[in-house]
Amino acid sequence: VHGSAPDIAGQGLANPIAMIGSLAMALRYSFDDGATADRIEGAISAVLADGRRTADIKGDAASHVSTAQMGDAIVAKLRA
Repeated sequence: VHGSAPDIAGQGLANPIAMIGSLAMALRYSFDDGATADRIEGAISAVLADGRRTADIKGDAASHVSTAQMGDAIVAKLRA
């Protein structure tokens, strides 16, 4: 995860997956909490398997979700 992307700030275009994935890595490698890291990584995978994509990774898809919608979808998978 790097950069602040001021050109897209406040537009809901940023992809939060790398930041959320970084949290999972910190839990796994710095806090010895692989179980929680597995849950977070599984939630990310499940959301992507459901077809949700932010604008930067939507490919040929006709639509995409916002930063907040992607984050909310990942949280919902964690809560399920």
